[in-house]
Amino acid sequence: MTSEDSLEQALAGGAPERVGWFRFYFADERWEWSEQVQILHGYEPGSVTPTTELVLSHKHPDDRQQVAGTLEEMRRTHRTFSTRHRIIDTRGGIHEVVVIGDQLLDDTGRLIGTHGFYVDLTPTEAQTTAMVSAAVAEITENRAVIEQVKGMLMLIYRVDAAAAFDLLRWRSQETNVKLRVLAEQLLAAYGELVYDETLPPRAAFDHLLLTAHQRVERSGDTVKP
Repeated sequence: MTSEDSLEQALAGGAPERVGWFRFYFADERWEWSEQVQILHGYEPGSVTPTTELVLSHKHPDDRQQVAGTLEEMRRTHRTFSTRHRIIDTRGGIHEVVVIGDQLLDDTGRLIGTHGFYVDLTPTEAQTTAMVSAAVAEITENRAVIEQVKGMLMLIYRVDAAAAFDLLRWRSQETNVKLRVLAEQLLAAYGELVYDETLPPRAAFDHLLLTAHQRVERSGDTVKP
């Protein structure tokens, strides 16, 4: 293993506790939550079967109508979406989250649902301490492209630096693409967006974030032009 691979493994190692995936199937309105999302809502992994009613029941009362509207729009248009709101876990704890979803296709390319991820923006003290590590310092010094993409994610999703890094690291793990390579692909993709004074819709960034790994050449982990 090269020194770069060792660093990559150290940076990407360990499942980010603040990020988890979900899936929603249109045909039977069936939800799936990763272990992290179950824990985020206060459940032991494997102890809950999420439903639309359960999903909405955990939304903060002041945000529930907004989220219900987003879900209805998602069912109707089948578009990508992103939302920032609060949820209440089973112990009464309040978490501010960003949720981003993209189209879910089956093996034949048929649209069957939506999938995406939650980012918890209210980490525990232990999680915050764990993220302030030598690895982050190493990235700051030697991985400028990761810092650039992290800054972009902070601007696009209005999250802090730690949450942006967690998000990028999670996508690296989920797609089995090296952190640096994924960042390079995102930087290239964001740079190709065409716009004047106004930024493109956030859905454009959502889609690029969720599909960047598909444009990476796996042989040697090189970025496609």
